[in-house]
Amino acid sequence: MRIPPTRVLWRWLQRSTAALVALTCIWLLACYSLFINPPVFGPDYVAGVNADAVVVLGGDSSERLPLAEELVAAGHAPILAISRTDTPGNVDADRLCKRPAHASRVCFEPSPLTTRGEARAVARLAADRDWDTVLVVTSDYHALRAFTNLRQCSDTELVMVPSTPDHGLLGWLPRFVEETAALAATHLRPVCANRI
Repeated sequence: MRIPPTRVLWRWLQRSTAALVALTCIWLLACYSLFINPPVFGPDYVAGVNADAVVVLGGDSSERLPLAEELVAAGHAPILAISRTDTPGNVDADRLCKRPAHASRVCFEPSPLTTRGEARAVARLAADRDWDTVLVVTSDYHALRAFTNLRQCSDTELVMVPSTPDHGLLGWLPRFVEETAALAATHLRPVCANRI
């Protein structure tokens, strides 16, 4: 007995939908693990760390910069290195970079204005200034990608200190998509062929 084509199509649609739902659930769980609860160090770990500098990556500076300044004020490092991007999300950091120069503050302009450009710029700073250990402040969803990029460019010991943004449930979905694609690109096309 032959199964009608509509029934075959219906079964295929059911199986495809079930597979798509399962893959979406697995992806969302992976995103939670990698981007909301990243496998990097947090502020509690930093308590015993003395570094050469605290680096704050560009973007969301109203969230990232205060944490970086707290780390310097607490004596974890004598220097605050700031990514200057002149972009809307980095207003607070860019404003600080426009102040008169200070021995405890270094501003750098990544080229290009991406995490990849920041990784190369931080690696050059660390090499030029003989930094052995750097605390890196960025948003939790960005921490794993930033760590991966930085690790590809430098042998400097990196301690990631994630800040926590206030995203609503719908605000996370675009971040998940962006970070998934960017993290995959980081592994497929390394930032630095050789460490700086």
